[in-house]
Amino acid sequence: MKLLSLISRILVGSLFVVSGLIKANDPLGFSYKLAEYFSEDVLGFTFLGEIALPLAVFICVIEIVLGIACLFGAKMKLVSTSLLGMIIFFTFLTWFSAEFEKVTDCGCFGDALRLTPWESFSKDLVLLVFIAIIFFDRNNIRSNTVAENKMVLSGSVVLTAIFCLLVLNNPWAFPIYFIALTSLALIRVKTFVNNESEEWIMGGVTTVFSLYFSLYCINHLPIKDFRPYQVGKNILEQMTVPEGAPIDEYQTVYKMKSKSTGEVTDVDSKVYLTDKLWENKDLEIVKDATVTILLKEGYHPPIHDFFIFDKEGQDITAEILADVEVSFMLVAYQIQDSDVAAQKEINDLSAKISNAGYDFYGVSASLDDQIQDFRHNNQSMFPYYTVDETTLKTIVRSNPGLLMLKKGVILGKWHCDDLPSFEEIEEIKKGAS
Repeated sequence: MKLLSLISRILVGSLFVVSGLIKANDPLGFSYKLAEYFSEDVLGFTFLGEIALPLAVFICVIEIVLGIACLFGAKMKLVSTSLLGMIIFFTFLTWFSAEFEKVTDCGCFGDALRLTPWESFSKDLVLLVFIAIIFFDRNNIRSNTVAENKMVLSGSVVLTAIFCLLVLNNPWAFPIYFIALTSLALIRVKTFVNNESEEWIMGGVTTVFSLYFSLYCINHLPIKDFRPYQVGKNILEQMTVPEGAPIDEYQTVYKMKSKSTGEVTDVDSKVYLTDKLWENKDLEIVKDATVTILLKEGYHPPIHDFFIFDKEGQDITAEILADVEVSFMLVAYQIQDSDVAAQKEINDLSAKISNAGYDFYGVSASLDDQIQDFRHNNQSMFPYYTVDETTLKTIVRSNPGLLMLKKGVILGKWHCDDLPSFEEIEEIKKGAS
């Protein structure tokens, strides 16, 4: 039982740390997913949507702290109970999403690894088994010995490396370094503090590390961008469907009722056509009962919802992305919520860019009246175009945020608190020439 419990702690602890770090890398993105769960159409907890961001940060930090504590065998009665409570809740949530098709992606690993609702539910069931093993053995688990630390941390680093470098959509080594360096720091804490308070101090240190990382990514940008709008990506190419790519395959199922017996049966559309069932006067299709099932998913381009419209409603996407010179796109989801403090610096930068002969424009999902009021109040001289809000939130996790483009390729991306100087822009342009 001790060996099984140890293996379970390595698996659960490592996965919780990685999952927490991926979400902490993009707390805003995770908060959008939480808000989706809290919406009226899903759980109906709309009041929680107002605190989605702080709640997202809290969950990220808790996952990381519980994962590290699990690896070290610290406070296992409290940790194992917390882990069990969390996994039971997440298992219910993923089952609910899968069964009622409410949320198509659980957000467990953000954009780094997208799982279908049933895949997420299966993953949580497996985790539930390992956490149950830890929970039932919780009274026998003590803080790791030196030998156990070597075994646990070595195993955790190897598992994390396999997952982060081979399983994620885009390899990311940061969690490997985080676990290794945090563990070394905590081992040093144990060396200097050898009493009952050491586990609380270790928990405090991990909390500070995790909270700082999460807040840093909110106030700047994610240190790892897993979305299709990464620097260096070509938007045009990622909107294109390759020739010969597979398409979605569907199956239509009719419910057919026998007029004589009242019996209702499911009939595949192919059978319906092959057997010419419409000629059977005893059978009729039950109205509003036809269902269409996705049998096999085809190819979907990474970017499929990027469209830019001018104030007349004309689609100018191709024109914008085909610009052979560098251009600059200021993203403001809802312009009335845009960071006003950044506007003066943005205006100064846009003036220098425009004087150099480059295009500078804004994109927003706000109404035109709101955009014009904002431009007037902040003396913004550049034009604004319209883009879907969800698309804008996907492009950059900052309101506003700035993109530098050339022929559809993203050359640079900045948070409004980290806007580049004109000299930096010129250096990037030279490198892209």
